[in-house]
Amino acid sequence: MRLLFTGVGRRIELLQAFREAALVLKKGLKIYGADIAGTAPALAYCDHVRRVVAMKDPGYIDDLLRVCSEDKIDLLIPTIDTDLLVLAQNRERFESIGTRVMISAPDMISVCRDKNNTSSFFKECGLFAPMPVNDWREYKAGYPAFIKPKDGSSSINAFKVENEQELEVYASQVADYIVQPYVSGNEYTIDIFCDWDGEPVSIVPRQRLQVRAGEVLKTRICMDQIMIEEAKALCKAFKPCGPMTVQLIRDGSGIDWYIEINPRFGGGAPLSMKAGAKSAETILKLLDGETVSYISDVADGAVYSRFDQSVCITEGKKEIKGVIFDLDDTLYSEKDYVRSGFKAVSDYLCGDYEERLWRFFTEGKPAVDGLLKELDREDEKAKCLDVYRTHTPDISLYPGVKELLNELKGKGYKIGIITDGRPEGQRNKIKALGLETLVDDIVITDELGGVQFRKPCDIAFRIIQTRWRMSHDNIVYIGDNADKDFQAPRQLGMKSILFDNSDGLYHKAEMLETNTVTDILSVRDMIQG
Repeated sequence: MRLLFTGVGRRIELLQAFREAALVLKKGLKIYGADIAGTAPALAYCDHVRRVVAMKDPGYIDDLLRVCSEDKIDLLIPTIDTDLLVLAQNRERFESIGTRVMISAPDMISVCRDKNNTSSFFKECGLFAPMPVNDWREYKAGYPAFIKPKDGSSSINAFKVENEQELEVYASQVADYIVQPYVSGNEYTIDIFCDWDGEPVSIVPRQRLQVRAGEVLKTRICMDQIMIEEAKALCKAFKPCGPMTVQLIRDGSGIDWYIEINPRFGGGAPLSMKAGAKSAETILKLLDGETVSYISDVADGAVYSRFDQSVCITEGKKEIKGVIFDLDDTLYSEKDYVRSGFKAVSDYLCGDYEERLWRFFTEGKPAVDGLLKELDREDEKAKCLDVYRTHTPDISLYPGVKELLNELKGKGYKIGIITDGRPEGQRNKIKALGLETLVDDIVITDELGGVQFRKPCDIAFRIIQTRWRMSHDNIVYIGDNADKDFQAPRQLGMKSILFDNSDGLYHKAEMLETNTVTDILSVRDMIQG
């Protein structure tokens, strides 16, 4: 599954929720992030970054359509208010190229983008809402009052005012504002998630215990039945597609005053997911055509507190003390391994079948299956696969690699290898290449507990860093696979070098914002420099 997030910004928790969901459901997942500058921290948690023009640029939708077409995106998920309306208005254009957009109807988006319409909508749903006026001179509802942009978000330019004099001052500073009565009480957010047809899958109210710049820092799950029923009434009228975040204040009399609707994932939505909402899992199930049922098993009363964390966007200069290499197509040619395995299978079948196997392979077909079908020996598939996976390979390191490893080790660098793959096959490769004596540490990710520990999982990198007792920024990682090799090093703050191996088995012309070499031996100068 390929998901594209727009405006991903600092939504690392959200991306992590999707990673965890894919792991739990055993579904393949690739995450793409669209960004104008390429410096948003959450991009370090995406598999691929796609540069697009600004959301308000006339070419924004065309840019996204190009990305969705080229990358075969299954679902586009917006995360901030800025592009909601334009995405809703162009949803059919995305669907025509096979990309669904998790977006509500344009008329409902318009309700949310204008606070006048939002308050009226709440009242139409039978809920309480502080009614706004658009001219401070017409405000007669008493003080304190509240002034904010009618299309604002994240509490930007939102102010509590104590009297008419303050109101006049703020009205001159806030463009296109509304004024409404100030409601005091406990603040709540309701994280709602609905299916494609607007039917609720999860409704999780939570109290906002601590807030910074409009985003929650500490929250308590509060499965209040009154709020849940009120949210169901909203869903019946709104018919949201996917996520919707609603904010309200419960006053001292127990009345819920509804303030705002955001038809997208709110910043604190991952906290509701942690409590049991499972919105990310639901999205992956819906994409696979699975049916989903309402989720009521939520950890009522759970308290969550959030913290900030940094990622490295641009590598600075710092002394390198440790070097971690990928194995396949970085230190040796994986094509040689494949040919070696095909020879072992051919020998087992007592024939000269190597080139036929290679032909199937280069055509993108299951080589062993194709050959055995031609030979009418399909009952021997299991044995042939076992022969391939357990054979002693006839492979060698790229020219100069042995000397490079010895030179780096002789100069005091720690040398490690992190490689994915079936343990027995990878061990046979390592033995055939004589790497046990050339490096300090080798981690085969599958030996850690299964394929879920393969790159881009960062566990293997953390293991080596812990063994070496080095800071992450003293370690450089070198690999050839732009799809998966570099996400974990970026997140951890390691330096990285892409070996752009044009002869690699899975080589792609994927540009990465990292150092790149086309000759593995040239990493020597880059490391020592």
